[in-house]
Amino acid sequence: MSYPNADISFPGLFGDWRFTLSPKLLDIGNGIYWYGVLIAAGLLIALWFCMKRAPRYGLTEDDVIDTVLWAIPFAIVGARVYYVLFYLDQFRLADGSIDWAETYRIWDGGLAIYGGILAAFLTAWLVCRKKQLSLWALADCCVAGFFIGQAIGRWGNFFNREAFGGMTELPWRMRLWISGTYYIDVHPTFLYESLWNVAGLLLLCLAVDKVRRFDGENTCFYFLWYGIGRFWIEGLRTDSLYLFHVTLFGERVRVSQALSLVMIVLTAVILLKNRSADPARMFVNRRLDGQATVLPDRSEERPIEDGPAEADRPAKTPAEDAAGGKASAEGAAEPADGGDNG
Repeated sequence: MSYPNADISFPGLFGDWRFTLSPKLLDIGNGIYWYGVLIAAGLLIALWFCMKRAPRYGLTEDDVIDTVLWAIPFAIVGARVYYVLFYLDQFRLADGSIDWAETYRIWDGGLAIYGGILAAFLTAWLVCRKKQLSLWALADCCVAGFFIGQAIGRWGNFFNREAFGGMTELPWRMRLWISGTYYIDVHPTFLYESLWNVAGLLLLCLAVDKVRRFDGENTCFYFLWYGIGRFWIEGLRTDSLYLFHVTLFGERVRVSQALSLVMIVLTAVILLKNRSADPARMFVNRRLDGQATVLPDRSEERPIEDGPAEADRPAKTPAEDAAGGKASAEGAAEPADGGDNG
């Protein structure tokens, strides 16, 4: 449900001030909507941010650009297909057939973020296979961009007067003026999700990434954090997508809540399992001082009798230094085992 022409106010915060801006930025052709402009702005800022961070994960800026250029169009298609699939009745004609012309009108709204994320990951997987990149290192780099894009893009819902929550009397309630005298006070769920993503971005960059121990850890944090927030926020919304006619305890199951719960459990298990693992046996594709640091594959190494001079040898990784110190004490000179945990 949306009220694209309704005035908006926040009486508990800004008194009688009303927001009256149109959902359209420019009335050209079908119109240029704020919704699309904000999504595009979020994507560009996210891309720039991820490109700057790429060397930390053993990637180049071109790796990020190539993946994003392929992922964006498929993510948009995936987001729309996901929405149409679970809102199919909205696109039916009186005779029960599907109005296919309406299914592609994304400028009217109707994109499901989970569908976009799933399509983006599938596309990234194919690109990584082609370019022989680590999918999880790339994902760890890009999930910060997901937080940025979603934090900005959610404001498109504000301009469209959609994706709001149920009735509330909280001080930060959002008032939608349906007519000159009739209004409804609702949860500004777009704002909740935007702020939740900002908090997730700060935690990721200032804490999680600094102690990252394996490829995929940032990605797991993203799905865990976003899953928790989305599960909570989805329960407040009035326009949820439902899992067809499936019910649980007499209530219809919301698709986003079901998927969020799966993500929370799965990523929590992965994080707990890998946090207790030996870091020397885990592949961490990060960069230090601009150079990739990768734990070596011991199975391909052979003893070196007459090696190069010490000055000509490549710098050791922290894991190799630690392993070398242990080996020296035992009269051996082999590095620690390395492996890719996926």
